[in-house]
Amino acid sequence: MTTLPNETFPVEHNDPINACILAISEDKITGFVREPFAEIAQRAGLPVETVLERIVAMLRAGTVRRVRQTLLATNLADGALVAWKVPPEKIEAAFDYMSQRDPFSGHVVLRSTDAVTPGSDYKLWTTLKVPHGFSLQRHGEILTGIVGAEHFRLMPAKGIFTLGVGHVRRKNVEPGSRAPEPAIMIVVQPAALTEKEWTVLTALKREFAPEEIQESPWIARAEEAGVSPEEFFAIADALAERKIIGRFSTFLEHVKPSAGGVRVTRFNALFHWAVPLGREVEAGGEVGRHEILTHCYWREAGPEFRNVNIMAVAHGTDKALLLEHKAAIDRHLAACGIPVSYTNVFWGGRSEIKPSEISPQIYRRWLDEMNAPRA
Repeated sequence: MTTLPNETFPVEHNDPINACILAISEDKITGFVREPFAEIAQRAGLPVETVLERIVAMLRAGTVRRVRQTLLATNLADGALVAWKVPPEKIEAAFDYMSQRDPFSGHVVLRSTDAVTPGSDYKLWTTLKVPHGFSLQRHGEILTGIVGAEHFRLMPAKGIFTLGVGHVRRKNVEPGSRAPEPAIMIVVQPAALTEKEWTVLTALKREFAPEEIQESPWIARAEEAGVSPEEFFAIADALAERKIIGRFSTFLEHVKPSAGGVRVTRFNALFHWAVPLGREVEAGGEVGRHEILTHCYWREAGPEFRNVNIMAVAHGTDKALLLEHKAAIDRHLAACGIPVSYTNVFWGGRSEIKPSEISPQIYRRWLDEMNAPRA
């Protein structure tokens, strides 16, 4: 085990060494890796001790908000992007409830448009997950009664084209930069886990405290799960093979300024496109190949949003530059012969981001607390 010295290290994301680490550690360590910090060090060309001490320092300072193994939770729980229409006088309280008291709501964002457009009165947006066997619709109805929403629109992902972060890596991406080939769609499909697999997965996905960030970090997690390291690795490898495990990641605090006042991003743009029925996979692949995007999905937004079906997210410090990226994607779709009947941009304002809980046991307890039937 590596013992870190009691020293002070630079903690801002734009320090050259930190930026080198983050360019890898944000979203380049895919699947399950037995020595994730050593892998980051090898790819960054740095000693593992440097990687450990810098990640610990950034986590303690809040520059990095969490370090964890991510899951492709769309395969472990039923999920949706949810747009909420909430009376203006209730929207702040609704935001607080979703972000602080509903463990199944993840990203909670207040969004606006530059003009009055279809759906612009849906200002509260959340992600929502409930374990398989439970109802997203019912969960939304319970929350509606609590926060006083007028309406909500569930938009489950039918396919995923891009899912990552990489804010540091994307800072210098030029408008129109894209991968050589279209993005391949990941189909959302449910996965069933055994009790032992859930036990290992629960230990695997828990956030790392600063003192846990060390070489061979999974040994203690195997002990926590009550299995040998060999069995822990075998189960984790099998879960990765089944596309249940996403990536090992250091998540930057990209919404709020750091303690030193430095921002990773200033603008969060949710891009919308409505493309013809039957061309969603083609369009999503062409949109999702653009390097500026952190997320790209096929979602059906319905008549409230002019039947938008491709959505993508980009972050940046310059609003005009983000709009240039959007225009470049629009031009690319046109060059590919993919017509767009409607497009829009929803800008993020106040935001809170946390992982959504997906445990069936915890969800049953929540229903009991809400005095809601389990069926």
